[in-house]
Order: sequence, then structure tokens, then C-alpha cells
Amino acid sequence: MKRKIVLCILVLFALSVPLFAQEASAAAASEGAGSNTAAWRYIAAALAVGISCIAGGIAVGQIGAAAMGAMSENPELSGKALPYAGLAEGICLWGFLVALLIMIL
Repeated sequence: MKRKIVLCILVLFALSVPLFAQEASAAAASEGAGSNTAAWRYIAAALAVGISCIAGGIAVGQIGAAAMGAMSENPELSGKALPYAGLAEGICLWGFLVALLIMIL
């Protein structure tokens, strides 16, 4: 299983090289179609925020359910669950930052 994951990562890296190599020529060719690239930027930013917020919500929901179960058995564990919920909410923040970078660059 580990070999398959490493192989998939290497294939993705190998396929990304030609994409970035052609980016300069594609950018020069698409200067006339600026509205088309702007639309793709909005779609990409929306997907970045949407998917990260959905993933963050699922993570916070599962962490919250586990924290409530643990606190019902031992009330002293309430403070230990908060950092994990904060880490899960950080997923949403990273999605927003990625969307911001997509819109700026």
C-alpha cells in the first residue's frame, strides 16, 4: 500500500512538470481571453473554500462527538479536546488562504 501511494505521488510530480513548463506560453496566448481565466479563478477559489470548509466541518463534528463521549466518562478531559477542535477549524482557514492566493496571483 505504501508503494502505491509513493508511486502516485511520483506520477503526479512527473505530470506537473510539463504543466508548469507550458504555463508561460499559455499565459501569453490567453492574454486576449482574460475573462475566461477570471472565471476559472473564481471557480477555483470557491472550490478551495467550499471543500476545505466541508472537510473542517466534518472533522469538528467527529472531534466534538468524541470529546462529548470522553467528557461524559471523565469531566476533566474538557480542556484537552479544545486544541483538537481548533486544529480542525484551521483546515477552513487554510482553504481561505489558498483562495486568497488564487485571487491575488
